[in-house]
Amino acid sequence: MSAVPGARLRRLSLLAAVVLLGVAAWNYLQPIPAVAASTSRPPQAAVSGTPPVLPWPGAGSAAVGVGGLGLIATSGDVHPAPTASVAKVMTALVVLEDKPLTLGEAGPMLTITDADVATYKADAASKQSVVPVIAGEHLSEFAALEGLLIPSGNNIAETLARWDAGSVPGFVDKMNKRAAALNLKHTTFADPAGVFFQTASTPADLLAMGMAAMQQPVLAQIVGLPQTTLPVAGTVYNVNAALGQNGIIGIKTGSGLDSGANFLFAATATIDGQEVTLYGCVMGQPTLDTAFKVARALIGAMAAALRVVKVVTRNEVVGAYETGWGSHSDLVATADVTLVEWPGMILRQQLDASTLDVERPVASGTSAGKLHVVLGDQQFDAPLVTSGSLDPPGIAWRWLRINFL
Repeated sequence: MSAVPGARLRRLSLLAAVVLLGVAAWNYLQPIPAVAASTSRPPQAAVSGTPPVLPWPGAGSAAVGVGGLGLIATSGDVHPAPTASVAKVMTALVVLEDKPLTLGEAGPMLTITDADVATYKADAASKQSVVPVIAGEHLSEFAALEGLLIPSGNNIAETLARWDAGSVPGFVDKMNKRAAALNLKHTTFADPAGVFFQTASTPADLLAMGMAAMQQPVLAQIVGLPQTTLPVAGTVYNVNAALGQNGIIGIKTGSGLDSGANFLFAATATIDGQEVTLYGCVMGQPTLDTAFKVARALIGAMAAALRVVKVVTRNEVVGAYETGWGSHSDLVATADVTLVEWPGMILRQQLDASTLDVERPVASGTSAGKLHVVLGDQQFDAPLVTSGSLDPPGIAWRWLRINFL
């Protein structure tokens, strides 16, 4: 009687063994899961330190920023105000983008027309800022831009507008389209010289315009010249009397009854051994001397607060791959990432690493994505590689893993 239960037990044991063997075989034949990377770096963190109290003007409005970092802070009335001659920066930018020049190149010639002379005489009669011209005079594009930006010739703004677009209204339309492309939402151009009070903007918008303009090497060269000599006008001097002070390298003044005194400026400063370009714009000041004084104070305060920091170092571990079977490799950066930092700004970091197939060994030094770093307008990618090899799982892990999916 006991033989039957014994035979049944043997059959059940055999069946269980077959099932276990089948499960193990099924496990073994399943794909090895791909491995994703992880990081302990926070996705965002505030730059250490307390933002400084900047020496803002007591009246009007202002904005400051840093090349690469972008706009930092603003003060005063945020409503658009007349730009006066600061508008000529956009005039020069549009002309240079339509008719590019390289450093040292004079460019095509403009011939002064009767209409240009009439504009000069009318502007001179109304005591505007002018550059003397005569009919038939030949000005290179470079010389015309000098006349526009150095002595701030209102008549030269109209001459360039007609030369570039065929008409002043057509050129003004180009100015507004370029402003829209730069996302200058609070800026309107009604004329190329900044004479009309409807030509208005904010310090933040003008600062963004100035940053774009200073990327044009020829424009940056011209606004940094203390003087120049023109064919008929002779030697003319830069209205920007602050040029060369506190590192100031440009870019444009503007003043008028409607606007007060405005100053869009750029200055270089050495921060932690690295040259950095500081930008600012002050509007609605009582005099240009006041605007210059405010600019110098802002430059000093910005330079004192800025730091240049290496936020990622070559060979630094920024993440890791960890497999379920115990194989491990760090993710290391292959390049430094150095940023200009302003206290309180938000540093963002995102690990964009590859998911690795470990069916076969992954060698040390395998390219594995990047760490994306953002601070203000600064964006950098640190390439990443594996620091060690990642090996496929052994036979035991493949047989014994729990995997019913």
